[in-house]
Amino acid sequence: MVDSRPSRPSTLRIVSLNCWGLKYLAKYRNERLEEIGIQLASAVPQPDIVGLQECWTQQDYNSIREKTRHLLPYGKFYHSGIFGGGLVILSRWPIEESSMVQYPLNGRPAAFYRGDWFVGKGVACARIRTGPESRDLVEVFCTHLHAPYETEPFDSYLCHRTAQAWEIAKLMRGAAERGHLVIGMGDFNMVPLSLAHRIIEAHSPVRDVWRMLHPESSIGAAKDLVEKKRGLPTPTAEFNLATNGTTCDSVLNTWRWNEAHKKRLAKGENVVIENSVLDPSAKRLDYIFFSSGPHRGATTGELSSEWTLECANVGMTARHPRLYCSLSDHFSVEATLTRHISNPAKTSDDKGQCIMSETCLPIDTYDEILSIIFAYSQREQWQRHLRMAHLLFQLVLSISCLVAVWWSPHNYVSFILMFVSTIGLSVGVVDGLMGGLFVSSELRALKEFEWEVGNVKTRAIDAIASSRTLENGG
Repeated sequence: MVDSRPSRPSTLRIVSLNCWGLKYLAKYRNERLEEIGIQLASAVPQPDIVGLQECWTQQDYNSIREKTRHLLPYGKFYHSGIFGGGLVILSRWPIEESSMVQYPLNGRPAAFYRGDWFVGKGVACARIRTGPESRDLVEVFCTHLHAPYETEPFDSYLCHRTAQAWEIAKLMRGAAERGHLVIGMGDFNMVPLSLAHRIIEAHSPVRDVWRMLHPESSIGAAKDLVEKKRGLPTPTAEFNLATNGTTCDSVLNTWRWNEAHKKRLAKGENVVIENSVLDPSAKRLDYIFFSSGPHRGATTGELSSEWTLECANVGMTARHPRLYCSLSDHFSVEATLTRHISNPAKTSDDKGQCIMSETCLPIDTYDEILSIIFAYSQREQWQRHLRMAHLLFQLVLSISCLVAVWWSPHNYVSFILMFVSTIGLSVGVVDGLMGGLFVSSELRALKEFEWEVGNVKTRAIDAIASSRTLENGG
């Protein structure tokens, strides 16, 4: 398919949406995701790169591709884990290279009712060529971090989400060091300025597009303590969309309505919620990060183009035209980047790449991360002991039941003993495998994460010491 746009675009329109496409569980899944494809295809301005999360099935992916193929002829459905990672990248330009990088720390198999471990969450990576030059490469990273099930800092999966933020920051930093435009997007399951958010912006050159435009926007839901401390009035739904960039738990989203409104909607009534109503629960969980700096050619000295942020908005708020429900339990976050030529303050090295300055978090933040790792490691070591003890107990119980069959007075008693022996031993073996294999693997991943954080902390301390020496004239 021939693209009618110029070979080197002057703008990039980016869209990220959590589709809520859980198979068998999400209501009206097929209808909603089909309509998502229709609205993407008719969006103004037209999207150039789209990242989707929770698009779990090939069927739904094909439906969206069918609706958007004329606009976004290139796409990739990413396979991961046991049930799939639910990640999709669509593009106007060819995807030259792609990979699916699974997170080393990603939930627990025992929490099967949550599913994070089984879907193999990670980062969908794609290199997209937007022009004929070698520098016309965009590296896109689409992700869905582990869901929070309690409020921080009491969330038992805080360590996982922190490690995942660390991993995607490394991937985006590497792309920026190659001199490419970097776009990171997805459902990060974090609020602005949380620990994961600060890690991403400190350990990679990317910036949160929303805070670039709205630095005073909310850092949580209005009902949360962190937001109450700011002393601001409860925002309206309209203010949340336009200024706070809230994409989740909005009062305008039908999947967050109370039961009375849901019943009216189920009867086919188009319930209207005014934008002026107060919206205390809405928060921002979906993000677009980007990084672009000026570059100079290694041989010609020619200045290359630099991408800057033009605008960002919350989108996909329109409801399904027939069902009157929201298209997902999230709204999309969208941004437009503009290309222009500038005179860089710093020239590049002999490879034509921009010079990047390393940033770091405050030292006590690294101590906080290390304490989180330590606490979670202690928990998992205790879990391993309990699971292995459970295996031993079930083994003894199973043997005892088999021995008791010899003295069983009735056949039905023998059956019960055999049943208890079989079921108990099966459960014990599964638990023992999780303790002996999964927990051990997780503890090794934690050791790697701990070493990386400790290493960066040491470098940060050395950098502070060197800076103080220079200031003192040493």
